[in-house]
Amino acid sequence: MAPRWDSRLTVASAGRISSLDPSQANGGSTIQLLSALGDPLYALDSNGQLEPRLASTLPRISADGRTVTIPLRRDVLFHDGTRFNAEAMAFSLRRFLSIGTLSYVVGDRIASIEVEDPYTLRLNLNRRSTSLEGLLTSLNLTPISPTAYSEHQDRFLHDRFVGTGPYRLTSFSEHQQRLEPFDRYWGQPPSNDGLDLITLSNSTALYGALRSGEVDVLLSASIDEDQRHALHEMAKTGALHEGIGPATGIGYITLLSNAEPLKDQRLRRALALSLNREEISTRVSYGLRTPLRSLVPPGLPGGDQPSWPSHDPQAARRLLSQAGYCGDKLLTIPLTFRSNVPADKLLALTWQAQVQRDLDDCLVLNLDGVESTTIYRQLDKGAYKSVILDWSGQYPDPEAYLTPLLSCVSSEGNICQDGEAAISGSFWSAPGLEQSLKASDALRGPARLEPLQTVEEMTAKGSAYIPVWLEAPRAWGQTNLSTPEFDGSGRVLLHQLRRDG
Repeated sequence: MAPRWDSRLTVASAGRISSLDPSQANGGSTIQLLSALGDPLYALDSNGQLEPRLASTLPRISADGRTVTIPLRRDVLFHDGTRFNAEAMAFSLRRFLSIGTLSYVVGDRIASIEVEDPYTLRLNLNRRSTSLEGLLTSLNLTPISPTAYSEHQDRFLHDRFVGTGPYRLTSFSEHQQRLEPFDRYWGQPPSNDGLDLITLSNSTALYGALRSGEVDVLLSASIDEDQRHALHEMAKTGALHEGIGPATGIGYITLLSNAEPLKDQRLRRALALSLNREEISTRVSYGLRTPLRSLVPPGLPGGDQPSWPSHDPQAARRLLSQAGYCGDKLLTIPLTFRSNVPADKLLALTWQAQVQRDLDDCLVLNLDGVESTTIYRQLDKGAYKSVILDWSGQYPDPEAYLTPLLSCVSSEGNICQDGEAAISGSFWSAPGLEQSLKASDALRGPARLEPLQTVEEMTAKGSAYIPVWLEAPRAWGQTNLSTPEFDGSGRVLLHQLRRDG
């Protein structure tokens, strides 16, 4: 089928969108949709620099770092005609603080929200927070119309969204959303006449729809690695346009540290040493995913110093032997992967083969595929000895990667009893870790690197997480379209997509 020439564009991805409420929105497809329907206070440009969006200038921060003043634009309307102002922004932030399910996004940073005047917002902080500026780019904090949400101040609104973005939502289902340009948008209007966002059930369907011309743009999440590589090669020949965003996605393995046998740190360390990232990258992704030995992506503060050990099967064997394994006694570990994420199974199979090759008399990995939503529901119950997961920070700051995995409200020794570390399924902590996390968030510039490195080194030593690879988001478009472009947070700029010619 030849590429279409009508003025509306069809954008395809995998999965489904169950809720449009920014107070609980999660997952790449949902955040991508919100980026078209709403605006953040600030955004990152392609160079990673903070730029005002609904704010009119950069935030003003008091000398003690505890007060943040944000002047707002005066020319913004919500899709229902309600005027955007400081009261509307305060309404949205207070609602998120009250019912938001992603508690780590804000954490304990904001003490109160004040309206200084109709177009000036003031945030009073519990503590100095360097990462707050990045937080203000999060689409979970995008403002919503106080009028449209007046009956949903304390409960979620799943199937509608009334924001300030370049598009307004005219139809919603879990698998298809129709977007029309908002003709009273304050900023640059869309370069197309609207979007149909669709989700298809599997990678083959997505791949075929792009190849046949049924869809204009395909987002890369959850497409099979062979097909991702094939589209990459097609783009190199000029048969497609390929856009590549900043590498913000990390793939990692979580190990259950509060129960036998992986309560023994030596065994967790041995598993980390048994994994050959370079071979996995080549075999699974044809090198499109970069080996990673840090929980923080390179390019963010603290992400350029790999702390985790590289592949060393002999060191792994020594640790396993010290713990009483090898020879007559094998350590058998169930490795769970998300059955609906194609790369997970390939990663699991490749790691299993590495262990069979290098440590067959010491270690066995038994593979188990489970649907992702089931895994997410059971992580905090300690259901998985080891599980393959991935993560993209809700905003581009080290805190958005470290806190969701490591923050702990209550711990005993190296076991986290309450906090994000328990929710994430590792249940691991260490004395002084939480203090180092807080210290890193209070500092700026080079001074921030030391506590960040302390956190990474402590976490690498604890070996409850094993970073595997770094992924850059990709999007492919038909040749009669402009090349898809990404913002500094890794989202496709949908409103800039246009037909060429």
